[in-house]
Amino acid sequence: MSHVIEQAVQARLVASAPRAESVPATLRYDRDDPFAVRMAFPPQATLEGIEVSWAFSRELLEEGVDAPSGRGDVRVRPYGYERTVLEFHAPEGVAMVHVRTSDVRRFLKRSRHLVPAGLEHRYLDLDQDLRQLLRDAC
Repeated sequence: MSHVIEQAVQARLVASAPRAESVPATLRYDRDDPFAVRMAFPPQATLEGIEVSWAFSRELLEEGVDAPSGRGDVRVRPYGYERTVLEFHAPEGVAMVHVRTSDVRRFLKRSRHLVPAGLEHRYLDLDQDLRQLLRDAC
């Protein structure tokens, strides 16, 4: 069984223009980093013209599907029944995207199948993380 789940989603980039632009994005979950989710945007969807990836907690995404969640750089909230809004705050500004809630729920279900909620700590390799930290310190 694979240790990584990737799911393509259509994200609607909300801008000041009257029409929201659809951009491809990818939700990614890796069992080796069990607390985190990543959302990647391709170069054509970013101001810098390079792929941009945001990392945030799986718990934040789970909570944000049903109620506003987050206070930092990433915030998630429902938008009606069919959409979930993700806000990405950076020094350059705020990017706001809408994603189908059904896609987010399907992704979360797949991630919980890989690593059940509440059991993430069992998938951490603290010895490896400590070795990496000490190696980087030298």
